[in-house]
Amino acid sequence: MTSAVMEVFGVPSCRVTRCGYTGEDGVEISVPVAGAVRLATALLGNPEVKLAGLAARDSLRLEAGLCLYGSDIDEHTTPVEGSLGWTLGRRRRAAMDFPGAAVIVPQLQGKVQRRRVGLTCEGAPMRPHSPILSAEGTVIGAVTSGCPSPCLKRNVAMGYVLSEYSRPGTPLLVQVRRQQQVAVVSKMPFVPTNYYTLK
Repeated sequence: MTSAVMEVFGVPSCRVTRCGYTGEDGVEISVPVAGAVRLATALLGNPEVKLAGLAARDSLRLEAGLCLYGSDIDEHTTPVEGSLGWTLGRRRRAAMDFPGAAVIVPQLQGKVQRRRVGLTCEGAPMRPHSPILSAEGTVIGAVTSGCPSPCLKRNVAMGYVLSEYSRPGTPLLVQVRRQQQVAVVSKMPFVPTNYYTLK
């Protein structure tokens, strides 16, 4: 969670950030337009570096169980529903000095109607908006993000389900292309992170 402006491969004014948004250990580089080709050419001069698009970033962040705003969380999702209660420190919980505290703090101490969960399946990839059903066939939620996991060689997804179906290991159904397929609630991250930290 650090950021600095620096020269990278002779290109000045690059912002190098280590926020880990992709779920991988590394950095994100924002480069001025005038230096983009020069920087890309320098990076690709290393045989270990390969081009990757947004789909690669999306599969990495999904494997790490990280939310994408607008898909997995939005202004209608509380941190508790989104399994992000850990972002609220004890002092702030006690002081209740943040927007939404009157709703969120009681949720931390009790139950919520829905929760964000991880899902795995062997069938076709689960895609956003796919209905999630109980084993009996009742709609209990929807997928918010999903794709094949290159690391796990199986399909992974995140979505919201009624809280009583959120326990890892719970078998569910997901409707994909008008077909119901078996999915299992899984712990996240799907692939454990291995970030380097200075000691």
